Amino acid sequence: MPEGPAPAPVIQRLRVRYAKRGRLRFTSHRDISRAVERAVRRAGIPVAFSGGFTPHPKISYAGAAATGVASEAEYLEIGLTETRDPARVQADLDAALPPGLDILDVVPAGPGRGGDAQARPAALADRLEASEWRIRLDGVAQDAAAAAVAAFLAAGSIEVERLTKKGRRRFDVRAAVSSCELDRRAAEAADAPCAILRMVVRHSTPAVRPDDILTGLRQVADLAPPSPPLVTRLAQGPLDAATGGLADPLDPDRETGLPSGDEAGTAGGATPRPGDPASADAVSA
Repeated sequence: MPEGPAPAPVIQRLRVRYAKRGRLRFTSHRDISRAVERAVRRAGIPVAFSGGFTPHPKISYAGAAATGVASEAEYLEIGLTETRDPARVQADLDAALPPGLDILDVVPAGPGRGGDAQARPAALADRLEASEWRIRLDGVAQDAAAAAVAAFLAAGSIEVERLTKKGRRRFDVRAAVSSCELDRRAAEAADAPCAILRMVVRHSTPAVRPDDILTGLRQVADLAPPSPPLVTRLAQGPLDAATGGLADPLDPDRETGLPSGDEAGTAGGATPRPGDPASADAVSA
């Protein structure tokens, strides 16, 4: 057994939404986690550590986007040994991270079961039921993209094959797509001829990724972009079956979370919600 005092307990859990923009979209998840850990140290945030022979900071990630994909809605949870003002943590952590990894929102996790503030709250990952994606296809005519989307949505099922950690798998990508449409306004405002698709995709096992859906579009309509697509996750969260939209996964924590620090609730200025135009426009190529 390791000797020495037991690690300090977690007093506060903070849930963080961050963006992965510009060149940082090519950063691997492992490199991002290292950057976050270094930034936490630089910012002087009192992160809790696990016990054992190799203690590690209590930072967990939920639903991380793949390498090469930009995102406005990545999430992590960090356990602290002292109570801190979320607005101050947001500012300090954002300043310590490189440009392109941007902290957008920090919210105290709500109390655990039965209202116990010391109990572990419900897992954030359980709220991430679906993602909203924007896919820019340079060199693709809008009419061709519209026809491909119509053929995709009309299909009963579209099976694609991909190599996964469990071997080569075939799965239905059509069933995972809740909605898909051509964003003509965004395409017309782009700096080069392109088609832009927006879609909501349910999280499933195996996960259906944007490139799987592009494979399905190629199967049903022979849509083959001449250059690699620019993929951006705009939001992820609970899926509203009635509207087909996504809710903010941090809203339940805002409603039930306890104030933290002397400045709690004074985070000057509203933070763009996932999927808002302010968030979408912040993505750089």
